Order: sequence, then C-alpha cells, then structure tokens
Amino acid sequence: MNIEIRTDKNIKNSERLISYIRTSLNEKFQRHGEKITHFSVHISDENAAKGGEEDLRCMIEARPAGIKPVAVSHKATNIDAAIHGAVVRLKHSLDHIFEKKKNPRVPKPLLEAVESSI
Repeated sequence: MNIEIRTDKNIKNSERLISYIRTSLNEKFQRHGEKITHFSVHISDENAAKGGEEDLRCMIEARPAGIKPVAVSHKATNIDAAIHGAVVRLKHSLDHIFEKKKNPRVPKPLLEAVESSI
C-alpha cells in the first residue's frame, strides 16, 4: 500500500503529520490492505493566513485494485480533525463499494412469477 502525502504552501509537512496520516490509514484499512494499491492525501489551508471556521481541508483519494478511484474530502478547524474526518468518510465509501462488489444485486425473487401463475 503506497501512501503519498502532499500539503499546500501554508501547511508545514512534518514527520509528526506524516506519521499521523500513515497510522490513521493503516489502522482503518488494514483489512483491505491487499485491495487498495495507493492512497493520495492532500492537505490545504483554504483561507491561508486569514483564518476562519473550517478552513483546513483534507482530501484523500484511494485506488482500489480493479475499481475506479474513490476520493473524499473533509473540512475542519484543525489538521487532525480534517484528516480524521476524511479517513472516516473514505472508510464508509470503500466499505460500501467492497460490499456491493462482494454482493451484487440479484434479480428480483421469483415470487412475482409465482403470483402471476396463480
């Protein structure tokens, strides 16, 4: 599982930040490790020095093997909350996609055919 981390010019990319992101992704997606080939994490400060409510944004794109890439984003007032929110959203999205792939929709039950013959 490859993890690429990028920040904009307003956010300092530190070892603590990198470690926090890697740990968060590995914890949440450990069971899907063989299904996901790549994570791309982008962290940005939308208002730069101006500040403001929920101006930090974390966007995560996951590339599952054999499926279209999935991207989610989350805005928050601090970096940790933005990362955590995006990881949670991505987990929900990927769990949903993997569940649909494992259990595709089946045609309607034959109950309709039985009712029409009565």
